[in-house]
Amino acid sequence: MTDNTKTHVILLSCGSFNPITKGHIHMFEKAREYLHKTGKFIVIGGIISPVHDSYGKPGLVPSRHRLTMCQLAVQSSDWIRVDPWECYQDTWQTTCSVLEHHRDLMKRVTGCILSNVNTPSTTPVIGQPQNETQTAIYQNHNTMNNKPTAIKLWGKMSESLGKICCVRPHIDRFTFVDENANLGTAMRYEEIELRILLLCGSDLLESFCIPGLWKDSDMEVIVGDFGIVVVPRDGVDTERIMNHSSVLRKNKDNITVVKDDANHPMSIVSSTKSSGFSL
Repeated sequence: MTDNTKTHVILLSCGSFNPITKGHIHMFEKAREYLHKTGKFIVIGGIISPVHDSYGKPGLVPSRHRLTMCQLAVQSSDWIRVDPWECYQDTWQTTCSVLEHHRDLMKRVTGCILSNVNTPSTTPVIGQPQNETQTAIYQNHNTMNNKPTAIKLWGKMSESLGKICCVRPHIDRFTFVDENANLGTAMRYEEIELRILLLCGSDLLESFCIPGLWKDSDMEVIVGDFGIVVVPRDGVDTERIMNHSSVLRKNKDNITVVKDDANHPMSIVSSTKSSGFSL
């Protein structure tokens, strides 16, 4: 497969990050490495989204501190960023709503359609404005050698999204829609499929099997529409977990389990089990 025919992915991880650990960053790196090795995906960006203070977890540190720790942890990364949208809402947000927020925000910023598993792979995503009057993505006055790519898109998106939602404004309430986002004048050269995938550990996957913890409708959207990438903990049988849930079982094709070179599940470190920061 050529780069243009691969699915371009943004990994989104939700959680308390109380505190963020080396394991969280390791999870992003290993997931990207594994997805690239499959030959089907190109990971162009990662988003860390800390949970709202009203989540109710005992000992949850105030979001302003968790955000700062997360930002310090990714300061040397050129592809992972921290997004404070969840923390700045009036109350706790579901994982489903966070995924939908980022999908809709990227539509506004890029003026393009983000695909999901129900969208044909030929859907024009990058470089295709939704209408003729909308501001498009790239400026190019040269040859095809300088055509826009998804990697360039993430750089543009990160810059613009950073202005929209990565710096807390000096007002209590505000909208995250940037109607004046200036990403340049575009010329369309290619069609690339772009998706947001939920990145998680096997503990979150296993929580899908707990009766009443998740809304069935949310699970259908998360797994069925978006898809998830799971980095298992040591000794966790992800196959058993998926077979235990009808929603997971039905959408197995949308669940990618990260494994090492010996085809063994990777291990990650949670905030609960480790206090080491990745700073």
